[in-house]
Amino acid sequence: MRSSVQYQAVCIGVMTAGGSIDAPIDRHPVDRLRMAVRSDGRAARTHYRVLARFSAHTHVRVQLETGRTHQIRVHLAHAGFPLVGDALYGKRLVLPRRATPRLETALRAFRRQALHAARLAFVHPMRDVRVEFSVPLPPDLSELLAALAEDATLAANADRNGRR
Repeated sequence: MRSSVQYQAVCIGVMTAGGSIDAPIDRHPVDRLRMAVRSDGRAARTHYRVLARFSAHTHVRVQLETGRTHQIRVHLAHAGFPLVGDALYGKRLVLPRRATPRLETALRAFRRQALHAARLAFVHPMRDVRVEFSVPLPPDLSELLAALAEDATLAANADRNGRR
């Protein structure tokens, strides 16, 4: 593999397992600003692995096999798991039942797609050696994940104690 990018994302909905989405992508037939899964589109394959499940969201690692415009956003939305904060392909704000104030604040404050390019690797064109860069999660995404984890822990404890 000459190059690869690994992403992390937070999706709306609870995925049961990782997998692959193999669905062609092309321009949306009506809205030219959007892309869509279309039978006459260009081949596109996305691999994802669940990193953590929460009450109403999932944290995933995503690897692209192809590189189509908006591929991650289109494929995950097509699979029923749009990204948090994705106004173009997503849906309205989703708050888990009895969400903690911290989680509600974090979700309402998240004003972009919950998508982060965490690792980039490629063969340097001049030296023919593999180089790799990793970037930590940005503070807003870290806070969102911390709030999701706290909420899920509190919900699990309340369920165990019969209070939720």
